[in-house]
Amino acid sequence: MKCFIIAMEKEAAPIFEAAEIHKDYTAGNKRVVLCSVYGREIAVVVCGVGKVNAASGTQYAIDCLGATEIINLGVAGGLHGGVEVGGIYSVFSAVQYDFDLVELNGGKIGTLDGFDDNYLPLAPTDGFELRRVGTGDRFNDDYDDFLLLTETLGADIRDMELGAIAQVCMLSNVECRAFKIISDIAGSGSTTEQYAKNLDTCFVSLKNNLEKIIGAV
Repeated sequence: MKCFIIAMEKEAAPIFEAAEIHKDYTAGNKRVVLCSVYGREIAVVVCGVGKVNAASGTQYAIDCLGATEIINLGVAGGLHGGVEVGGIYSVFSAVQYDFDLVELNGGKIGTLDGFDDNYLPLAPTDGFELRRVGTGDRFNDDYDDFLLLTETLGADIRDMELGAIAQVCMLSNVECRAFKIISDIAGSGSTTEQYAKNLDTCFVSLKNNLEKIIGAV
């Protein structure tokens, strides 16, 4: 079964609006929905915001739903002009920029214990432009974070879940892919204000592209 891991109910709403829902329940304080969308049988776990919520939701999908592929879908922040508000991008790699064992093991920032590289690979999706994501448990306009993400790590997009989801999938030998919808762009004003202003644009974009996304996974 293919399972979508989505942080917030409002991000999952376009899927539920298009779906025929077979089962809808709560497990571990997370909404779990089994449904069919555009002829595909899928599961959706609304995991909550942040890395721990995302990791626990992903592990539930793998262990309890038998997920054979995890798809993360949600809004995220752009880090440069190479992405646009409302644009939907496939992710080919993700790093946890707030994970730092550099002084202990001498590796690059974001390199997880027992891993050789800081970026974790994801399955790319045909028909969508590819980008790299930096994940951290922070929603801010901090300039040091911006420099870390762009100059040190070369990330295109930042979010709060994908790096943890990719880690769980790699450890469980389950394929992972992701789609990010851009709600704000660094350097274009307050992240919080952009996010609030552009959410409707993101959800319209998702509705318009949902059939394409479902057909591609």
